[in-house]
Amino acid sequence: MPTLALPPLDRASPEPLQRQLALALREAILAGQLAAGTRLPSTRRLASQLGLGRNTVLAAFEHLLAEGFIEARQGSGTVVAALPPVSPPAPRPERPLSARAALLTTIEGPRGRRWGQFLAPGVPDLDQFPFAEWSRLLARRWRRPGRDLLVPDNAAGHPPLRHAIAQWLGRTRAIRCTAEQVMIVSGSQQALDLAARVLLDPGDQAMVEDPGYNGLKGVLRAAGAQVAPVPVDDQGFDAALGETLWPQARLAWVTPSHQFPTGVTMPLARRLALVEWARRRQGWIIEDDYDGEFRHAGPPLAALQGLDRDHRTIHLGTFSKSMFPGLRLGWLVLPEDLVAPFTAARQLADMAPPSLTQAAMADFMADGLFAQHLKRMRALYAARRIAFTDACNRHLTRFGTLTPGEAGLHSVLWLNPGADDRAAADKAQAAGLAVPALSEFRLIPGPPGLVLGWGSLPEDRMDGVVAKLAAALG
Repeated sequence: MPTLALPPLDRASPEPLQRQLALALREAILAGQLAAGTRLPSTRRLASQLGLGRNTVLAAFEHLLAEGFIEARQGSGTVVAALPPVSPPAPRPERPLSARAALLTTIEGPRGRRWGQFLAPGVPDLDQFPFAEWSRLLARRWRRPGRDLLVPDNAAGHPPLRHAIAQWLGRTRAIRCTAEQVMIVSGSQQALDLAARVLLDPGDQAMVEDPGYNGLKGVLRAAGAQVAPVPVDDQGFDAALGETLWPQARLAWVTPSHQFPTGVTMPLARRLALVEWARRRQGWIIEDDYDGEFRHAGPPLAALQGLDRDHRTIHLGTFSKSMFPGLRLGWLVLPEDLVAPFTAARQLADMAPPSLTQAAMADFMADGLFAQHLKRMRALYAARRIAFTDACNRHLTRFGTLTPGEAGLHSVLWLNPGADDRAAADKAQAAGLAVPALSEFRLIPGPPGLVLGWGSLPEDRMDGVVAKLAAALG
């Protein structure tokens, strides 16, 4: 009987040898190297040939026998079973997709941050996170998880966390809501997707800030909505301009506390005008409060939601900046009549958010650790903002004007007129600095600029990093 030619088995692999042998024989049979009726060596002989224990070969044969690739014949030993003919692989034709799937492949999603590079906007200082306290709370929950955590049945999220968020927002942002109006989501991106699917029909106009968050534009396009850009100025979104440009708009998506990416704050008069637009047009406002906890000129501003007496504002928040992005926890504060449709959409998407991390986050807030962490980080970021502004004033004034921003973790360097901000961003990237161009966030042409993130940049590195950026820009 000829010796079987099998690929060598990897004894250092975590894959059991019996599994490796079974897969090798299976591939030989499917490839036609072992034809139907071919008699296989005895388990004792094959074990000797391969330097394996006989029990290992027996286990592999039993696996193939159970799958139907081999069969035991009286007096003939073990032979390859007769299988239906298998056509050789052919070039794969283009397979039809749904119209929605075809659309999704053309949409650019939110770009991942380059965590290992300095100046990436929106990146918090993860080294300052209280890992010991967080680990303790997680361990406590893992030791004795209740049935409600092991078998979650609430699509809106863990009730204690919803209660803690409602209390926190009422106390710090003047948001009027109950815990029943709070829905926990897997980060702000899921919140954007849920809102688009619940509130918009294909073809509806949805006003967005320009420049603005690219991940939002992709969500709206995926929902079949018409992305309706409204240029922002030094006071942010202008509802009057938006209504002139897009009179049929059903929704306005805004970042009033800290416009992304320009960093400006929407004044009270414009907030009230936007609320009036929603009341008059029976439209919806999505208030994206992605980093409003970190306001450097006084306490956090009252949210737009608290001004809306007609209940047409949805407040969106996230723990990605205040805690860490990998937590993947955010929230929506919904008007009461939207709770049911949003809950139904959430159930269809992923049933319920992860429960144990929600429970740990609720404990983190209830024990006062969240407030302590925010207080510490606000002081740290306020000092970094000043140090970063000073470093930019030393090295970057010949390239443009810096707007430090009153909140958040990034600033904008408005480049001199005529500058190519994408070329400048490419030069920074070549120097190892993750600095996006302001034009990357625009649908309408506008002044050039660079978005500079300083949240994760230690003060003792700022001067050197900013000097490196200046050298890259030339």
